[in-house]
Amino acid sequence: MKFALLACFFALLLVFSEHLSRNSLLPALAPQVDGTSNSFSVTAFSILQAIDEKICGALGCVNRPVSDFAAWKITSATLSPENAREGLKSGANQSILQVEIQNRLALAVLPPDLEISLTDAEESEITSIRLTPKEWLPVAWQESHLDFLRKGVASGELIQAQLPIQLPQNAAGYRVRVVYP
Repeated sequence: MKFALLACFFALLLVFSEHLSRNSLLPALAPQVDGTSNSFSVTAFSILQAIDEKICGALGCVNRPVSDFAAWKITSATLSPENAREGLKSGANQSILQVEIQNRLALAVLPPDLEISLTDAEESEITSIRLTPKEWLPVAWQESHLDFLRKGVASGELIQAQLPIQLPQNAAGYRVRVVYP
């Protein structure tokens, strides 16, 4: 009888501790969904999420997306002149940065700011451009995800953006990275 009561007590303690620490526990345990995590951890995490959803249904939860820059993978970034025929003839030096970025965490993640660092021929930073999610996320995507600043970007979602950028004349290179303010 004592053993059964102790087992029930520890099970109840485990459920409540998971519920209280879920906002830090789930992001720490979440595997990557881009194929780099083993299948056992992905399956175990999906079972944990199912249990968490049942607990949240009974006790109530606040589902907050995570702010984790490691969740993001920039799959491609290409900077090209807006009008290739004019090339260097144009004094404006307007270019288009095409970026593909993916949330590879098994949870919803808040969209980060994008930081574009422009460098000269000696790889010294000339300028840095920081774009908020409202500035870099495509308008069509924002319209289809109206509450993205509260709900985040879904697991595994790939976002493609085209951003017009005014380049200085001595720009020779660029770096794109994600940052959270």
